[in-house]
Amino acid sequence: MAAHLVKRCTCLLREAARQAPAMAPVGRLRLAWVAHKTLTSSATSPISHLPGSLMEPVEKERASTPYIEKQVDHLIKKATRPEELLELLGGSHDLDSNQAAMVLIRLSHLLSEKPEDKGLLIQDAHFHQLLCLLNSQIASVWHGTLSKLLGSLYALGIPKASKELQSVEQEVRWRMRKLKYKHLAFLAESCATLSQEQHSQELLAELLTHLERRWTEIEDSHTLVTVMMKVGHLSEPLMNRLEDKHVLNRAQDITLPHLCSVLLAFARLNFHPDQEDQFFSLVHEKLGSELPGLEPALQVDLVWALCVLQQAREAELQAVLHPEFHIQFLGGKSQKDQNTFQKLLHINATALLEYPEYSGPLLPASAVAPGPSALDRKVTPLQKELQETLKGLLGSADKGSLEVATQYGWVLDAEVLLDSDGEFLPVRDFVAPHLAQPTGSQSPPPGSKRLAFLRWEFPNFNSRSKDLLGRFVLARRHIVAAGFLIVDVPFYE
Repeated sequence: MAAHLVKRCTCLLREAARQAPAMAPVGRLRLAWVAHKTLTSSATSPISHLPGSLMEPVEKERASTPYIEKQVDHLIKKATRPEELLELLGGSHDLDSNQAAMVLIRLSHLLSEKPEDKGLLIQDAHFHQLLCLLNSQIASVWHGTLSKLLGSLYALGIPKASKELQSVEQEVRWRMRKLKYKHLAFLAESCATLSQEQHSQELLAELLTHLERRWTEIEDSHTLVTVMMKVGHLSEPLMNRLEDKHVLNRAQDITLPHLCSVLLAFARLNFHPDQEDQFFSLVHEKLGSELPGLEPALQVDLVWALCVLQQAREAELQAVLHPEFHIQFLGGKSQKDQNTFQKLLHINATALLEYPEYSGPLLPASAVAPGPSALDRKVTPLQKELQETLKGLLGSADKGSLEVATQYGWVLDAEVLLDSDGEFLPVRDFVAPHLAQPTGSQSPPPGSKRLAFLRWEFPNFNSRSKDLLGRFVLARRHIVAAGFLIVDVPFYE
């Protein structure tokens, strides 16, 4: 990793030096733009008002099915260890095909927290007995259960040559015309996120073809938004059709809750519709008079989404940054209030960094100071490796800072300051406007450059693509606007 980082920084500095001659404020912005173009640039927080996984509507199918729960079903749902589930095969219980599928789905859920046990499970005799039972009765598994079953088999790491896995995939192909749209979408999400094998990608292509052809079957906004969020990025034709579906073609009839859901989904994906001007004109028209009447946390979510998509208007920024509004979230103890205030920090940073004509108000200095929770995060393997690598490269602690909490609501994995010759400067000795409580007093020398190292983990990306989710696109944009050259450290490198 050390050699990779050095090479990336060298290329970055060479390109910046060639294209930006000065380090005046405008020059810094230009340098940051160069960095954005030079490095791997990804085109795209969890949003509290977004719908969850497509598994939710799939789960609801069972409620409408005449089904009397038996003792074994209760045991499957309440099992907390894989052994409890496998014992059902050796006891007095006579499992049917749906119960066998439910056991596999539950096993997948339990082992998601203990992936190291998957290898032992696959070798277990009772597990093979379970697969054989399922394979012999696969045709009688319910549609909703089948859609979850395939994803569970992928997650469990069943070999692609397994006849049981191939049997489930083939059953999906045979039923594709009969499956509901939500089932097709859930299956496509499973193929895209849980398996990269060639056979699963072929099945994904077939599922996307059906989704593209049957898009008119979507009747409710929940399914529409969730499909956009989970599988829309896999097919541009599908995303364009979903965009037309209620939003633009039914602009006069669209409800505000539906429009809010679509906007939040777009922000999560950093998706910009083809008819962008028309769409956002509709958004501003609907929000103009009704935004103040919405639940406060939702107001923040919506303005935050507009910031992600670079469509926020000054009046909308002012509405949520006004002291009488934001004071209700200051010092909030609940996780929801803390998440909302974090988005207020991002909105504040947008106004400060991206709206030069913005006249206020802004959050007070005491509010933008990072709290104890800003750095209270579990260290990931990539984060640990990056920190150890940087410590080795820097040699001395005064040459750089790790885990830098900014006033913008974002944490830099590391920050270094280089002079015009590319030599490290003692970063803490110099004025740092990105900090809420600067420690240095000297102005950086002419020609100096600030570098920010940003780590991008797997969940920061849209599915298995190399496109950042909207939240992290916003983070990158803010740090660039603050005058940094960015050294991206994505998990896939």
